[in-house]
Amino acid sequence: MPLPPQIHRRLNALGARAEDVDERFVRGAGPGGQKINKTSSTVWLRHRPTGIEVRCQAERSQAANREQAWAELAAKLEARARSAAQAVEQAREVERRRTRQKSYGQKIKMIESKKHRAKHKAHRGRVSGDW
Repeated sequence: MPLPPQIHRRLNALGARAEDVDERFVRGAGPGGQKINKTSSTVWLRHRPTGIEVRCQAERSQAANREQAWAELAAKLEARARSAAQAVEQAREVERRRTRQKSYGQKIKMIESKKHRAKHKAHRGRVSGDW
């Protein structure tokens, strides 16, 4: 069965291939009685490169479950790509903040703090060797 074109577009945008996904149709579980226990309408997808798994049993129809499972898999792959991009951006921002120049006010405050510390240390007495 071919996938809907919108799913293909989403996967292509992510650089994921449909060939990298294991697709199985398994028997469902839960409420539904004899029908759910006899038919393999539950769709189970596993994206091999990332290990992301999706299982869909929302509808009675295998075709509807299949389409919904592929859409859910694409959404999970998109979320993973988004979080990776955010982590790179966050690391770049941390590095930018760490290496930026101090403002004039920060420099003045730092110098004042050093002067205060130097005065505090200057009041210390000399330690004698006799006990």
